[in-house]
Amino acid sequence: MDCCATSSNIEPAIANCPSCGEKGKKVPLITLKSLLVASFLETIEPDNPYYFCPNSSCNTVYFSQTSSQTFEENALKVHVFQKNSDKDVPICYCFDWTRDRLIQSVSDNQQPIEHIKDHVQAGRCGCEVNNPQGACCLGNVTAYLRSLN
Repeated sequence: MDCCATSSNIEPAIANCPSCGEKGKKVPLITLKSLLVASFLETIEPDNPYYFCPNSSCNTVYFSQTSSQTFEENALKVHVFQKNSDKDVPICYCFDWTRDRLIQSVSDNQQPIEHIKDHVQAGRCGCEVNNPQGACCLGNVTAYLRSLN
């Protein structure tokens, strides 16, 4: 499946984070399998749906309403753009567009959106295994670039 496409399952696509109440979007199980460190990976319940909490002030990254299980950023192999404001944290995990690199691209008149789109169209993205959201990063990249203006 294209990394920027969505899938539909029986579980609801949105659920409320038990820590903050924010609406979280369902993530593919492969996302957790790819990004959780071993000690946390050993605790997932593969039959349960997991959701991503986008709230920057909430410590929860993933949660399951079925089991009341939550995972924070320390459970992941990567920093989470929505949870960590460091300049070297990726916004686009597949092609390593960090906040710093995007800021520099504006100064250099580069076109990061076009760069990312070209790679997506060529079938090179792996958002479901690289991006903690388990979905395409273009919305985050676009919003971040708009915030710089």
